[in-house]
Amino acid sequence: MVRNIVMAALAALGLTPSAHAEANFNAADALTSLVGQERASFETMSPSRLEEITRLAPARSLFPRKKPKAPAQPPDEVWLSKQPTATGGEQWRCLTQALYFEARGETHKGLFAVAEVIMNRVDSARFPNTVCGVVNQGTGRRHACQFSFTCDGHPETVNNRAAWDRVGKVARVVLDGTPRTLTGGATFYHTTAVSPRWASRLAHTAQIGVHKFYR
Repeated sequence: MVRNIVMAALAALGLTPSAHAEANFNAADALTSLVGQERASFETMSPSRLEEITRLAPARSLFPRKKPKAPAQPPDEVWLSKQPTATGGEQWRCLTQALYFEARGETHKGLFAVAEVIMNRVDSARFPNTVCGVVNQGTGRRHACQFSFTCDGHPETVNNRAAWDRVGKVARVVLDGTPRTLTGGATFYHTTAVSPRWASRLAHTAQIGVHKFYR
C-alpha cells in the first residue's frame, strides 16, 4: 500500500520512474526522498508565505467537522447560549420572524412550543407544507391571517438583536429536527390574555408560559 501511495505522489509531481527504476523501487527510500523534497521547499519559502499556508490550512482540511445533530430534547437556555449565531435560508428566516414577533419574551420552552405548532402545521394536510406558507397563511385578508404579526399593520422591524439571535438558534434547532415533545401535537395556540371561540372546539394539550396550546 505504501508503494502505491508513493508511486501516486511521484506521478502527481511528474516524476514517474522508468520501468527499470520501478522494478527496483524501494518504497522507504522514495518516501524519505519525498519528505526531504517537501522540507526543502518549505525552507525556501518566505515567512509571509508560510504564515499564509498556516492560516489557510484549517479551511482546506480533508476531514471537515460533521454538522452536530439536533438535541434529543428541546435544549435549555445554557445550551442555546453556547451555540454560534444561527443562519439559514428562507424557511429559517420565516420561522425566526414568527418566533421573534410572536414569542421572543417567552422562556426557551415557550419558544420551542410555538415553533412546534408551526412545524406541526407544516406536517398537516390542513395547512401549507412549508414554514413560510404556514406563517404567512391568510396574510392580507381581513380576519384571515393565522399569525397576528403578519397583519397588525406594523412593519416587521427587528430592534432587539440579542432576542433575534436567540430565537434564530431555536429556529435552527427545530428545523434540524429536534423532537417535538412539549405541546402534544398542537396546531393552534393563543395567549392567556384572550379567549377565542374556536378554542372550545379543540382539545387543550398544554399551557406553557403565556400561551395555551390545542389540537
